[in-house]
Amino acid sequence: MRKVTLEVASRETVNRRFRSALAGKAQGARLSFESPALLIKVLSGQRWNLLKVMTGAGPMTIREAARRIERDVKGVHTDVHTLLAAGLLRKTDDGRIVFPYDVIHVDFTLRAA
Repeated sequence: MRKVTLEVASRETVNRRFRSALAGKAQGARLSFESPALLIKVLSGQRWNLLKVMTGAGPMTIREAARRIERDVKGVHTDVHTLLAAGLLRKTDDGRIVFPYDVIHVDFTLRAA
């Protein structure tokens, strides 16, 4: 099972993890965001739905993804490109999109200002 952890982390934390990875210590698949607001912006409700239908489904076209979530292709196309830029989706050699994880774990803490 391939799991990705989405987290809110400081630059210092990301750099420390990077140095550990260079030293040969496994870090697991992680995507870090600088704030909870950015994480929520990137992973809107529609994008969560897209990831949900793509989990374990293998590579597919944008048109197929749109059909599965019953949305227009143009809107899904925009969401796909946002998720590609964030590193959550990947493109295959034949141009299909794939969500290469079976599980998403979200890890962040909200504190009083």
